[in-house]
Amino acid sequence: MAYIDYYKILGIDKKSSADQIKKAYRKLARKYHPDVNPGDKQAEKKFKEINEANEVLSHPQNREKYDKYGENWKHGEEYERAQQQQRQYQSQQGGSYSDFGGADFGEGADFSDFFQSMFGGGGGFGQSSRGSASGKFKGQDVSAELNLHLRDAAKTHQQTFDINGKKVRITIPAGVADGQKIKLKGHGNPGANGGPNGDLFITFNIKDDAHFKRSGDDLTSDVEIDFYTAILGGEVPIKTLDGSVNLKVKPETANGTKVRLKGKGFPVYKKEGEFGDLFVTYKIKIPTNLTAKEKELFQQLKDLRR
Repeated sequence: MAYIDYYKILGIDKKSSADQIKKAYRKLARKYHPDVNPGDKQAEKKFKEINEANEVLSHPQNREKYDKYGENWKHGEEYERAQQQQRQYQSQQGGSYSDFGGADFGEGADFSDFFQSMFGGGGGFGQSSRGSASGKFKGQDVSAELNLHLRDAAKTHQQTFDINGKKVRITIPAGVADGQKIKLKGHGNPGANGGPNGDLFITFNIKDDAHFKRSGDDLTSDVEIDFYTAILGGEVPIKTLDGSVNLKVKPETANGTKVRLKGKGFPVYKKEGEFGDLFVTYKIKIPTNLTAKEKELFQQLKDLRR
């Protein structure tokens, strides 16, 4: 597996704080979001890389493993267990060498050799014919995709689905992103000779909403206002994810004017009580089918402007 520098992807360094990671992610997510770059495959690829980097670095445990094991961070626990098994084996046999698929993984050994031997260098559990010294083999991992509507992804809820004939119920935290992956440990294929089960990796596909577009933790929406409200000012109802609010429109509001509703955007993943913002763009509706009198009045206004 080629090394992926998640810090470089987010434009930060290893000393960056959690807040700096979050700010960098939000900035880049807005820039490369598919809604902002329709049809741009490079932007879509970059957006997925940004989400992957954030998924690792925004979680302290994942970040610690990544800093220690690099691209093999997902399998760091396997390496540590293998080292422990080897020490036990050495103690029982009174020797200094044990065979983990043909490689010595004693203290000070390069753990990348372990991943190469156990997982064929690809990092995929259950795809190698080799096992540990005890003869136990971990089951193969299983991948699945789960489609969610935008509004469903905005709330914590449970879903049940079938994996290899078994019903699996999971709790989906509010704020999951399109393309985001989560791991359910032990929900993959059974292990061999008493080995542990594989894991289940779920990728979320978030469908667009008819009214809202998502950009990171923010939402955007277009709202029509009539010509007279745009000229004279007034109020207009604005839909949000949790209802609607009345927003004041300033007199002489131009078409395309954007306003921000703070905290009315998408919930932040695993940050209870935190939300992005909702950005509303006004689209002014020009009156049609005017009567002769209305046209006359508009003509008078036009003359006055001159």
